[in-house]
Amino acid sequence: MADKKVVLSLRNISKQYPGVQALDNVSIDFMEGEVHCLVGENGAGKSTFIKMISGADQPDSGVISFEGKEYNAMTPKLSKDLGIEVVYQEFNLAEDLTVAENMYLGEQHADSKLFNLKKLKKRADEVFKKMNIEIDTGEIVKYLTVSYMQFVEIGKALAKDIKVLILDEPTAPLTEDEVDKLLDIVMKLKKKGYVIIYISHRLPELFKIGDRITVLRDGKLITTGPIEDFDTPKLIKAMVGRELSYEYPEKSGKVGDVIFEAKNIYSEKVQNISFKVRAGEILGIGGLVGAGRTELLRAIYGADLRYAGEIYLEGKKVKINRPEDAVKLGIGFVTEDRKRQGLLLDYSICYNTSLPILKRISNLGVINKIKERKIATKEWENLRIKAPSIDTKASTLSGGNQQKIVLAKWLAADCKVIFMDEPTRGVDVGAKQEIYKLLAELAEAGIAIVIVSSEMEELLGMSDRILILHEGVSAGEISKGEFSQEIVMQYSSGL
Repeated sequence: MADKKVVLSLRNISKQYPGVQALDNVSIDFMEGEVHCLVGENGAGKSTFIKMISGADQPDSGVISFEGKEYNAMTPKLSKDLGIEVVYQEFNLAEDLTVAENMYLGEQHADSKLFNLKKLKKRADEVFKKMNIEIDTGEIVKYLTVSYMQFVEIGKALAKDIKVLILDEPTAPLTEDEVDKLLDIVMKLKKKGYVIIYISHRLPELFKIGDRITVLRDGKLITTGPIEDFDTPKLIKAMVGRELSYEYPEKSGKVGDVIFEAKNIYSEKVQNISFKVRAGEILGIGGLVGAGRTELLRAIYGADLRYAGEIYLEGKKVKINRPEDAVKLGIGFVTEDRKRQGLLLDYSICYNTSLPILKRISNLGVINKIKERKIATKEWENLRIKAPSIDTKASTLSGGNQQKIVLAKWLAADCKVIFMDEPTRGVDVGAKQEIYKLLAELAEAGIAIVIVSSEMEELLGMSDRILILHEGVSAGEISKGEFSQEIVMQYSSGL
């Protein structure tokens, strides 16, 4: 790497927020034609570091150098003018506009509006053609799946004249096939001389595309070096500061009677799907993006319109026409998009945790604050949520800790059944292990759990059975003894 030119350099960067030293004297160089992987647990300082580069926030001390010119701080405009683009983990899209309009939002054209829209669509089509992604650039963004929203965010960045591309958990919502496409895009950009700063909790990806790797922990730089100097155990130890098993927790395997059953579910996206889940069992739902996995759970839960189908809880037929009905029955739903659908970001851990049980802890419409805080404190401690107190706003926490809050509210509600859509999306290896352990403990306690996951290893490692969907219908079901990646992919592909 010695012959590579340093494009971006951060020297002695420090940043403190109230009660938290987010970055402590961190120095890193980023070189042309290089994929530089930035890793660490949630809360390690990665997001703060990216904010320093993008100008979303300013360092308390240190210097940022771009192509040899020094700056005490970046601003969003300066960062973009220099050719730095960030694809954040959380989307920044105008959902009522088309894909093409999102990609060129803010650009001014002298031509007529009709001609402009055609022109924008043509330009957008060319970007996605180079990315090898098939997408209708005239589609309204809010109707896209989460995975395609991610590709739109990447397309927005590549539509500009950039030199540095920062990808923050870009593959979190993607299937294995889509991950391969994205990694191929990254490698092509690297060959063109782009600086790629790549953040991911999916460690195998780093070893596929990375040139160098930097580990942050508790705001400090732990180590930087060529990717070949690391293996998975060494990398995890550097990230968490201790040895960490990368295996899935053992469960007793004891399951009880059927707690939950869905029969002949029909919606706009799924047709005639049925399944059962027993007490103490984890049912995995697999399939490619667009197969109807999320849509199946949403239709059952009353979040989307269900055309037909019956739902049984502990042998009794129940009516679920809206999410409130499901909550009352003791069915929880950890949604795929925690920031828009799982949390009230501007409210505290305490308030978010108590949301499903407000009626239970209220008298004549007045919340019993003592009960509320007692319950929230219990879950905060049990889940080891990293925050100064239960009064901390959810918006200030890392992705892993936000996911724990979503889990906390359903644990507080004493659910009998929990649906989990991508339970570890954007969560670091340490937090993943904690969530896996928690799920195993919940199953041991007799809770029926349904998991949708795009991570093959997670699906195979945590499930007792797997129901596989293909284009909105059931493609088959496999038991633990039959598990293999090949069989899952065959069913997922409709073979």
